[in-house]
Amino acid sequence: MTEKQTFTQEGYDKIVAELDELITVKRPEIAEKLKEARAFGDLSENAEYDAALDEQAETEERIQKLEEMVKNAEIINEDEISSDFVGVGLNVKVKDLDTKQVSTYSIVGTTEVDPFAEPFPKISNESLIGQHLIGKKKGDEVEVVVPDGTRRLKIMGITK
Repeated sequence: MTEKQTFTQEGYDKIVAELDELITVKRPEIAEKLKEARAFGDLSENAEYDAALDEQAETEERIQKLEEMVKNAEIINEDEISSDFVGVGLNVKVKDLDTKQVSTYSIVGTTEVDPFAEPFPKISNESLIGQHLIGKKKGDEVEVVVPDGTRRLKIMGITK
C-alpha cells in the first residue's frame, strides 16, 4: 500500500498542472514525433524514432508517478492549521543558539522542497531539521544532528 503524501494546496495544484500538461500536450507531441520518425523508414537504425521512444517512456513514467501522487495526496487545509505548533504549511522562525543566526523556513511535504524559494526556503517535514521542528511550539529548543555537526535551534515564531 502506498503511503499518503502531504501537500500544501499550492504544491498539489502544481503536480496536477504538470500531470495535465503531460497528458494533454506532451503525449500528443510525442505521438506526432513517433509518427514522423516511422515515416523515415527502417526503424532499426532510426535515431529519431529511438529518441522519441525514450522520451515516451520517460513521460509515461512521470505520468504514472504523478497519478500515484495525486491519488495518495493528503492536502493540508491552511485555514484549519493552528500556528500554535510547527506543522506542514507553516513558516517557522528559528535562531541558531551557537551562531545567533536567525532563519525562517516554510515546512512543506517532501515533493515541494525548494531551498531557494522566496521569501523563505521550503524544507521537508521529513528532513532532519523538519522532523525535529514538527510539533514543537514557540520558545522550544531542539538539537538537530546534521552532517556537519549538531545545531541547537530555538523556535522564535510560527506563522501561516
